[in-house]
Order: sequence, then structure tokens, then C-alpha cells
Amino acid sequence: MQVGSRRCILNPVSGDGEHADYVERLMEARGFAVERTEGAGDAIEMGREAGEAEASEVAVCGGDGTINEVMRGLYQTDHLDEVTLSVVPAGTANLLAGTIGVTDDEHGVEVADTGTVRSVDVGFADDEPFLVSCIAGLTADASMAASSELKERFGTLAFLLTGAQEAIEFDGLDISLEAIGEDGPVRWSGEVVCLLVGNARKFVERGGQANMEDGLLDVAIIEQMPTGNLVAEAIGHRLLATETEGVTHVRARDISIESRESAVSFSRDGELVEHETLDLSVGERTLDLRVGSEYVPDPE
Repeated sequence: MQVGSRRCILNPVSGDGEHADYVERLMEARGFAVERTEGAGDAIEMGREAGEAEASEVAVCGGDGTINEVMRGLYQTDHLDEVTLSVVPAGTANLLAGTIGVTDDEHGVEVADTGTVRSVDVGFADDEPFLVSCIAGLTADASMAASSELKERFGTLAFLLTGAQEAIEFDGLDISLEAIGEDGPVRWSGEVVCLLVGNARKFVERGGQANMEDGLLDVAIIEQMPTGNLVAEAIGHRLLATETEGVTHVRARDISIESRESAVSFSRDGELVEHETLDLSVGERTLDLRVGSEYVPDPE
């Protein structure tokens, strides 16, 4: 094997920060050269360096945000579709790891070494890649704050429950949306509480794993409604159900969103960015990703 063809980019302060030395020893024993991030933007630069060096395998030890930064670096060097990526979970929520059947950091090391490789979809938001989701509205800030316990109990609804107090002062977003859906063109406009676009995550009922190999994004549009109704529906686990009034579900390949007022904050795999217009698309089976044995390619 070419020297340096296996790299591990490790964020030592993700989660509780107790994983770094242990994971580094395990990864080095499996032939990975380990680099530690020291500050903001380091993971992007290390991903770029791995791409420039044409690394064959890149493992990321950290949370969903660290994974996204490494992907961005790889994409900037046109290496995202040439590398095999793996995940050693060390963040708070670890949504991607849970989706692909990786249970903890020790299991992640094992999967990074010998796990099955699947070719999965990559979402793009204005030419920036994401694997988990891109969300706007009340949940964009709340997604950063929801506790891991709340996320485990309520799934996607945890973001809405965390933001329930903010809902009293939240005026909603006035947007228009056009999409190429699986059943044809879709057009929607109006005021929303939140807009949820998932690649690895779906937003029906309590959410959960989406099909990452179907070339489609899973979209939920939650219209503005009285605060009491919003909170009651969320607590009652009905808010994202397909029959809930005021909730629109779409599966689409290409989506264009325009704010009819000011710029909107989007959380792209945990990174907050602002857009007045945003184009989303899918790179079908663009990324080779190592997965655990519990990964289900086509979940119900």
C-alpha cells in the first residue's frame, strides 16, 4: 500500500474529548496516518491536503460537522468521488454514524479498516456538499442545541421541541420552492416554520434513515401555524406525519429555494450559513463510504 494512502483526520475536542489518544493508537495500528485538528477550518484544509495527495482512504473521527468539513476539502480538490470515506463517531449526535450502522468509536475504527464499501448519494447546497441534511427555519439554530438525550427520544422532533420557546417570537419564513420531484415538477410558496431537506435523514413521522442510494432528497415543508398547535403536534409525535395538515412532503432531485424577504439561515450538517436563494441537488452514488453490518440500503 502506498505510504500515506490511509489517513485519519481526528477532531480531539468533539463530544466529551476523551477519545483522541485511544482512537489515534487504534488507527495507527491499522495503518492510518493520524492528523489532529487544532482549530476552526483545519478539517477543511486537511481534507484538501488528503485530496491533493490522492489518498485512497480517509477516516474522520469527530461529529457530523467535522465530517462535512473534510468532505468540503476533498470536494475542492475533485477527490470526493475518488476516495473511500469512513466515520469514527466522536460527536454529540453522530447522525451519519447511526444511519450507516456505526455504533461507537471502537466500532468505527473496525469499520474504517474492514467495513463494507457502499456508493452513496451526496447532497449539494450551492455547490457545497452535505451528507445528512440541510435545514432552515426554527430548527436551524435548535439543531445545534438539542441534547443527545432529546435527540435519542424524539428523533427529528427534538429540534422542534428544543425550539418551542423560541416559537413564540418566531415569525416564520416567507419562501418559494420549485423542485423536480419523483412524480414531476413541484411548486410551493408561503410562510413556513421550517424547511427540512435530508439526504441521510428523512422527515416523516419521527424521521430516521433515508435511502442514501436512490438519487433523491427527502423534503418536509412545515407551514406556519399557531405556536400552541406546533408544540402540541410535536409533543404528540404527529407533526411530521404524512396526514398532518400544513405539512408537505416531497422527494426530489433538484430544489430551488428563494426567500421573499431577508436572507435565511440554513444548517448544513450543523454549519450555519445564510442564503437569499439556494439551489440543492444530488450527486447520485458519488461517494464510496464504509458502513457497518447493520446498515440497510433501502429502509422502509
